[in-house]
Amino acid sequence: MTEFPRHAPRGLYFEEFQIGAVVVSAGRTITETDIVNFAALSGDYNQIHTDVELAKGTPFGQRIAHGLLVLSVATGLVAQLGFIEGTVIAFRELTWKFSKPVFIGDTIHVVIETVNLKPLPRLGGGSVVLKVRVITQNEKVVARGEWNALMASKPAA
Repeated sequence: MTEFPRHAPRGLYFEEFQIGAVVVSAGRTITETDIVNFAALSGDYNQIHTDVELAKGTPFGQRIAHGLLVLSVATGLVAQLGFIEGTVIAFRELTWKFSKPVFIGDTIHVVIETVNLKPLPRLGGGSVVLKVRVITQNEKVVARGEWNALMASKPAA
C-alpha cells in the first residue's frame, strides 16, 4: 500500500504572529443568491433581506445583506488567505459592530491586523487577537471588530 505524506499546514503558528502585522484579503461581491441561500440556511427571512417592495420603504431603499452573512463571508475571506490553515485550534471570541449596510452588488474585502498575543501553553498554543475591518469597493467600513483565535504552537523539532 502506498503511503502519502500528510498535508503540511500552511498557516502561521502562534510564535510566527507579530503584533502590527496587516493582511488584506481579496474582494468578494455579495449577490442576491448569497442572500437567498443565507436566508434558507439560517431561517432568517426578515423582509429587509428578502422583500424588494418592503425594502424600498426602508431608510436603505433596497434589500440589504444579513449582518451575519457579511460576517460569514469575512471569515471565509480570512480563511482563503491561508495564514490560519491547519494551525488554528479554535475560534474563541469576537466583538463585532455592523456600522453600514451591505447591498446586493457590493464587493467587500477584509483588512486584518494582529493586535495582541498571549501564550497559552496548557492549550497547546496561544491566543491571537485580530482587529478585523470589512470594507466595500467605496472604501466604506461596513463592519469591524476583534476576533480571538487559539493558534497552535510550533511542533518541537
